[in-house]
Order: sequence, then structure tokens, then C-alpha cells
Amino acid sequence: MDHSSSALTEPFMEQLKTLSTSWSLPVAAIVAAIASLIATMGLFSTKNHMPVEGRTVLLTGASEGMGRSAAIQLSQKGANVIIVSRNVGRLEEALADVRAAAKNPSTQRFTYISADVSEHDYAATVIAEAIAWNGGKSPDIVWCVAGMSTPMLWTDDDSVAAARRNMDVNYFGSAEMSRAILREWLAPENSTGPRGEPKHLVFTASMLALFAIIGYGPYTPTKWALRGLADTLAMEVNYYPDNPVKVHIVYPGTIVSPGYERENKTKPDITVELEKDEPAESPDTVARRAIAGLEAGKYFVDVSFLGRLMQTGIMGGSPRNNWVLDTIMGWFIPIIYFFVLRGMNSTIVKWAREKGHPFTQPKKK
Repeated sequence: MDHSSSALTEPFMEQLKTLSTSWSLPVAAIVAAIASLIATMGLFSTKNHMPVEGRTVLLTGASEGMGRSAAIQLSQKGANVIIVSRNVGRLEEALADVRAAAKNPSTQRFTYISADVSEHDYAATVIAEAIAWNGGKSPDIVWCVAGMSTPMLWTDDDSVAAARRNMDVNYFGSAEMSRAILREWLAPENSTGPRGEPKHLVFTASMLALFAIIGYGPYTPTKWALRGLADTLAMEVNYYPDNPVKVHIVYPGTIVSPGYERENKTKPDITVELEKDEPAESPDTVARRAIAGLEAGKYFVDVSFLGRLMQTGIMGGSPRNNWVLDTIMGWFIPIIYFFVLRGMNSTIVKWAREKGHPFTQPKKK
């Protein structure tokens, strides 16, 4: 993997050209300056911080979408891969693609585990099965991708029930897996010393954990909660210096996938209107950029230029990828948000005036 400036920033520059057409001139000028700064700073990152060849990677939510694409690409890099999901039929189809992509077919190993991430205490069983399959060794990398989204207005009849379901899958599914694998990795008998090759725990959040939008009440809080857990664990693993673990959190935007098709069935029309200028990405593209960010050693793993901007505007006490760059970018983001929020709120008010009271507008089933 090439970690040069061009490898990590060219996709962002392409997105910048697309996004800038809908931005005002002051915002576009600020963003262009930040993009140039990112390109310059990217020249200093060359080391692969997450090598996978010969190592074992476990991914939840890997029967479709981004998780499936990530599993295939990690197989292409020489990893042994365990994919986890509920549907055995889709798991078998995905595993065939993962196996076919192997860099070293004679030595790499692949399997699947059927599990429902929303079930209480599912993760301990999954990790035990993974360890047994892996010759008594735990996976070296665990990537929690499983998730769902049920967009609707907060005043809709089923919004709280949807929020509970989203929290079970998106937050508790990842929280339980992280606890199960950390109890294994951080056990005294598994100490490698501070210079040992670190394990990697990867969460998958959303750009909505950086910038909330109307219509995602049942979903957005689950990703904010996941970010809070990731921040906490990124500090907590330092309490075990002889068991090195790196924590990461990925922030995808819109991904064209079966999950996206499902969420559009309940998504309010005003949400669709506000999202219309956001470029949708394929699962392969998002997975490729996420893996590049992990290999570059990022904690906050952005997969789009817009996501990179949003991260620096709301970092608080979170770990930084680059203290200098993130701080400088953070100075400018409030100026951009002034224009963006003003425009979005104006659109929402105008939409309500034209379409009528939200209670009287047709609901998606």
C-alpha cells in the first residue's frame, strides 16, 4: 500500500471538486486551502502501522456491504479472515469471494461464524469459536462493522422502538465484541511486552457522529455512543503497557449497499433533500480508504474529504491523528459550519412551509 500524499488525498480532492459546486465562495476557498495543507502533511506518513499478511482478522457485519469488501481486500493482502453475520447463506457466498481473493491461497485460512450481534453476550461465544479455529490464538485484528440505520422523525410513532433496535445492533453489538476481545488480549498470560506487535480494535461509526442531521434520531446517538466508547478505550488500553493494543474508529458517509436500500424505505423526504449533494461511495471504495487510513496509523479514520473536515471541528478530547494539522483545521471549521448550518436550517423551514406540518405529511412504511 502506498501511503504517499497522492494515495491518501487524491480521492479527497476529487470529492472537493464535487462538493465545492454547492458551497459559497468563502467556504470553498477555505476548504481548498485546508486540502492543500492535508496534501503537504501527507508526505510524512510512509510506515504501514497495521500489517495483515499472515495475521488473523475477524470482521462483524461482513456478509454484505463495506464489511464484505473489507474482508475481500484484507484477503488480497494476505490475511486469514473470519467473517461474522447472521445469515448463513450470505456468509457462505461472501466467504467464497474472500477465499477467491487470497494473496497466498496455499497458506491463508478462512471461515465464518453465524451470530446475531444484538443478542446479549454473543461476543464471548464468537471469540471462543474463533480462538479454537485459530489454533488456540485470538484474532490479531477485530473490526466491528455490523450496523443498521432506521431513519425517521423523532415524533414518528415507532421512533423509540427503532432507536432501541439501532442501539442494540450498532452500539451494544460493538461494545460486547470489544469487551470480549480486550479481555483476551489484555490478559496477563498474553503479554508480549511494550515492543510487541500491537493488536488492533476497529470500530465503525458514521459521519453522523460528527454532524447530526434531521431524520436520524434513532440512529445518530448510537454512533455518538460508539465514538465515546472508542475514545475511552483508546486511553484505557494504555493501562496495559505490556499488552499493546491500538484502537481506531472509522467514519464512513453514504455507502451504496443493501443497508442503504433498507434505510431509504423509512428515510424522511427532508433528509433525502439535505443529503442530495453528498457523494455516495461504493463499499469497495470505502473499505479501501478505511484500510489505507488504518495502515497509516490513524485513530480517526476518515474515508472522504468531507469527513476529514468534520472530524477536526468536533474532536474535543479525542486522540488526534496529527496535532498540528488537526488544530489548524479546527480553527476554520466553525466558519464553514456558519454557512452550512444556516443553509440547512433555511431549507428545513422552507420545506415545512411548502409541504405542510410534518404530522400531516405522508409517512414511509
